[in-house]
Amino acid sequence: MLSRLGLRAAPAALKSLAPSLSVGVLHGSRSFHTDQHCLAPLPPLPEKGGQVRLGLIPEEFFQFLYPKTGVTGPYVLGTGLLFYLLSKEIYVVNHETVAGACTVGILIYIVKKYGGDVAAFADKLNEEKVAKALAVKNDSINHLESIIEQEKKEQWRVEGRSYLFDAKRNNIAMLLETNYRERLLTVYNEVKKRLDYQIAVQQLTRRKEQDHMINWIEKNVVQSITAQQVLLASELLAVHSVSRVLILNSFPQPPDIFGQT
Repeated sequence: MLSRLGLRAAPAALKSLAPSLSVGVLHGSRSFHTDQHCLAPLPPLPEKGGQVRLGLIPEEFFQFLYPKTGVTGPYVLGTGLLFYLLSKEIYVVNHETVAGACTVGILIYIVKKYGGDVAAFADKLNEEKVAKALAVKNDSINHLESIIEQEKKEQWRVEGRSYLFDAKRNNIAMLLETNYRERLLTVYNEVKKRLDYQIAVQQLTRRKEQDHMINWIEKNVVQSITAQQVLLASELLAVHSVSRVLILNSFPQPPDIFGQT
C-alpha cells in the first residue's frame, strides 16, 4: 500500500520540480554501463544465498541486533514497530490487507509444497550448467596442457638440434681425419716402395759389381799363371799324393774284428 502511494505521488513530485532538476533526476535514475569494466580480480560470487528467518528477514539483521538488544530484541522491535504503524494509522487495515495476507499465505503454501522440488530442479539445471562449464574448462585445460607439452617437446627438439649439429660436426671432423690419415698411409707406402726399390737397385748394383770384380780377379789370376807355374803345381800335387800314400802305409793296419783275413 505504501508503495502504491509512493508511485502515485511520484508524477506530481516530478512535475513540481524544475525542468533541469527533473531531467537530472531522470538521468540520474538511469544506469548506463558505458565505462570500462574493472580489471581487478573480483571475489567469486557465493553459490548459495544467505540464511533468512521468516522467509524474508536476513540472518545478519538478527546477528547485528543481538549484542545490543539480546536474543528477543529483534522480535520485540518488529512487534513494536508493527503496533506503532497500526496505532498511528500509518498502515490501515482494509480489504487489501486481507488480499495481501491471502496472497502471502498462498505463496507460503506453494513454497512449502513445491519449493523443494523447484529448488532441486533449479539446482539440477545449475549443476548441469556448472558441469558443462567445467567440462569446457577441463577440455580447454587439457588442450592447453597438450599444447604446452607439445611446445616443451619442440623446445627440447630445438635444444637437441645443437647436439645434433655438434655430432654432425664431429662426424665430419672424424671423416676428414680418416681421409687425412689414409692419405698419409698412402704416401708412406709409396715412399717405402720407392725406398725399397732404391735399396734393391743398390744391392743389385753392389752384387753385380762384386761378381764382376770376382770374375775380373779370377780372369787376371788365370792369365797371370805361366806354364812353369803349372808344371810346378802338378809336381807339387804328385809329391803331395805320394807323401800321403807313404804316411798311410807307415801306420799298422787295425785287426779285423769280423774274423776276416
